[in-house]
Amino acid sequence: MRKTGYIFVLCLFISTVHAQEVYDLKRCLETALERNYNIRMVRNEQQIATNNATAGNAGLLPTLDLSAGYSGTLNNTHQEYTDGTTNRNNNILNQGANLGLNLRWTIFDGFSMQTNYKRLKEFEAMGEINTRLTVENLLADITAEYYNYVRQNIRLAHLKSAVALSKERVRIVETRYITGSDSRLDLLQAQVDFNADSSGLTRQYETLYISKVNLNRLMAVDDVAQNIEVTDSLINPNPFLQEEMLWTSTLQSNARLLLAEKNQTISELDYKNLQSRNYPYLRLNGGYGYTVNMYGSSSMKQQDNLGLNYGFTLGYTIFDGMNRQREQRNARIAIQNRQLLTEQLEQSLRADWLNMWMAYRNNLSLLALEEENLKAAKENYEMAIERYKLGELAGIQLREAQNSLLGAEERLLQVQFNTKLCEISLLQISGQIGSYLD
Repeated sequence: MRKTGYIFVLCLFISTVHAQEVYDLKRCLETALERNYNIRMVRNEQQIATNNATAGNAGLLPTLDLSAGYSGTLNNTHQEYTDGTTNRNNNILNQGANLGLNLRWTIFDGFSMQTNYKRLKEFEAMGEINTRLTVENLLADITAEYYNYVRQNIRLAHLKSAVALSKERVRIVETRYITGSDSRLDLLQAQVDFNADSSGLTRQYETLYISKVNLNRLMAVDDVAQNIEVTDSLINPNPFLQEEMLWTSTLQSNARLLLAEKNQTISELDYKNLQSRNYPYLRLNGGYGYTVNMYGSSSMKQQDNLGLNYGFTLGYTIFDGMNRQREQRNARIAIQNRQLLTEQLEQSLRADWLNMWMAYRNNLSLLALEEENLKAAKENYEMAIERYKLGELAGIQLREAQNSLLGAEERLLQVQFNTKLCEISLLQISGQIGSYLD
């Protein structure tokens, strides 16, 4: 049974190393930026916002239409005159046709068109910031999953080592059992520990597989089950992040904060747009065309007209039920709410940033402690295995030393990963997550 389980673990390992793609972090990030579905969709939305940010869409340009038409009537007429005479005509066909250019242009509307154009430009800028926010979120997710995959590979190596150590212990106990130095109880306990370690190794293969699939999904590769070999074999957090520089960068570059400021600007432009209704408006209408009318019963057989028509319309809304004042008051309140939301977001970012910075500094301190613990755990196990081979240490004490070593390795790995996650979050909040692409 023990051999069957070990062979199963070996088969899983062989299947994972077959036909592997080699990735470093930069390649993962570049692949995701090129292929990820969310990135492609948000870039399309940004392009829509750019396409909409035109003077014509804001109403600053005139419209010119070409039109043509034809009409006709077919009537029977009966006329009675005052002198008693009558006149009857049947199947009288009257026809008309026209062809012309029509120009419409709003020359002034209280600066509403200019305000609308600024709004469209703000929406274009928001499209760029939304794209950047999506990119930053993806870079953070990819980087975190990449180092999680590195972590799972390291854990796999630790568990393989634990299985090898347990297998060596079983060999020693079997030899002693045959010679009568150890009891069957010692042998059974060694086998139980070996099976437990083999079970943990099997579960780790599953965890590693899940991380691999998640990484492939974020990169949007065609085969999300493709095997990956990463170039990093260690997690090395950056211990040199600078507190003041990161917070200054957050205030200047955080995408969520920039979006809040853009929304506040748009609220101010909405208010200006409403104010434009306090002014009169001036519109120009013009046209140039040709019309022809053909009469079936008249002293005139046909009439043609070719010429220009034009006019101006000047208007002003004197009273609209006090709606302008009401809408402008509401717009001023909306501006205040946007300001409050921006201040609230800045406060929230400050709290998140401070918590993350504290976690980052705390984990850096824990790194040194766990590195010392790992050194002590390794030395402790080396002494324990030597004493065990000499018969001076019980199997349960060796198992405790082995568990201490595995626990020290896991704690150090977890602290390294947690520190890296804090580093990723700090760089994301401060708008510097793109530095992983360098």
